[in-house]
Amino acid sequence: MAFDNRPDPASSAVRRPRFVSQLTRNSFAMILEGAHSQDLHELTDWRSKPAVSFGGKFRLIDFALSNCVNSGVRRVGVATQYRAQSLIRHLQLGWSFLDGRLGEFIEIMPAQQQLNASQWYRGTADAVFQNWREVARAAPDYVLILAGDHIYRMDYGRLLAEHVQRCADATLACISLPAAQANPTGVMTLDALQRVLQFHTGPALPGDQSGDQSAALTSMGIYVFNTDFLYRQLQQDAADAASGHDFLRDVIPRCLAQGSVYAHRFEDSHVGEPGKPPYWRDVGTLDAYWEANMDLVQVDPHLNVYDKQWPIWTWQPQSPPAKFVFNDEQRCGVALDAMVAGGCIISGATVRRSMVFPNVRMHSYSLVQDCVVLSGVQIGRHCALQKCIIDKNCTIPDGTQIGLDPLEDAKRYHVTPLGVTLVTRVMLGQEKSLLD
Repeated sequence: MAFDNRPDPASSAVRRPRFVSQLTRNSFAMILEGAHSQDLHELTDWRSKPAVSFGGKFRLIDFALSNCVNSGVRRVGVATQYRAQSLIRHLQLGWSFLDGRLGEFIEIMPAQQQLNASQWYRGTADAVFQNWREVARAAPDYVLILAGDHIYRMDYGRLLAEHVQRCADATLACISLPAAQANPTGVMTLDALQRVLQFHTGPALPGDQSGDQSAALTSMGIYVFNTDFLYRQLQQDAADAASGHDFLRDVIPRCLAQGSVYAHRFEDSHVGEPGKPPYWRDVGTLDAYWEANMDLVQVDPHLNVYDKQWPIWTWQPQSPPAKFVFNDEQRCGVALDAMVAGGCIISGATVRRSMVFPNVRMHSYSLVQDCVVLSGVQIGRHCALQKCIIDKNCTIPDGTQIGLDPLEDAKRYHVTPLGVTLVTRVMLGQEKSLLD
């Protein structure tokens, strides 16, 4: 087993060794797009959820893929289905660097109606079962099942090592969350040896096994299976006409009855700076998406995207550096507590606590505050934008005010329960963008 014990340049402490081993090399990862969700509203009208931009330059799927590559799991399948062209393009442009001659690959697995001409993927379990031929061709000892739309950094090698050490048939990664935030269908109870006893699907949530009734141990949507055990479970699930063909609701409960299923706590494998809590976000709603982006613009964020020892890989267009112009008393191009990507020109505008993606233009006397501004946006003069998500390629006319009056905004835009305003080209009366 190889270890990487070099010091993290972002911290004076030495990080835990990385588990790149025969276990990771003998594993196959399936990243699932998941069902189309309406919770991101118009943000996913023309793109699948894993293809949604995040953090100034990334896509959501980049985090699971980067965890795979950094962990040494370099045989990966990505199951796609809903409006996946931008996701496929991103994978082709940014994730083709693995060397097939060494048995490394990221394979795109679109829904092809393989088993029945009338069926697309019927659920997460069915997506894996329909592509089992490709899994079998790789002949892995272990199969990782991952979601393509979560934000976290995790060493899958540690997860695999614990799975093998316990002689488990399946291992579920879990995290302790406040009970109010936990998904009731994914909350589990464990015995003293961390074996999973049951999932709870009702509204009553148990404590996190430490006696804290305000928290709950919830599934992260990250599973490890012994390959033969997983295939038997998927066969049974496919033959069950009453099944919803979902891992969490259908396959995992059956696994509890037929095999040894253990929990793996995220704090034992997360990659982060010493002293900081493990960071994991399911950006399943517009509010969660906005909050996760705002997490990154903090002075000392819990998620460190600047860590060179565990980089987040991606594809991005070749752009010049961001440019800030004019330094007049009333007309100053400036960004404070913000992240601004390449290709942007902040021309006499002020940016505060915001995430600005590539090739954005902001013109004089405008104020952009607490916003997520996606690529290609044009913001005119004398605009005031607050607590907004501005979708790609929008043109904000001179003098526009958004986010200052939620009641007025709701007449034209989508306003979330936390008061975040989503703005798209269609809402602005502009033609739908053909670019993503």
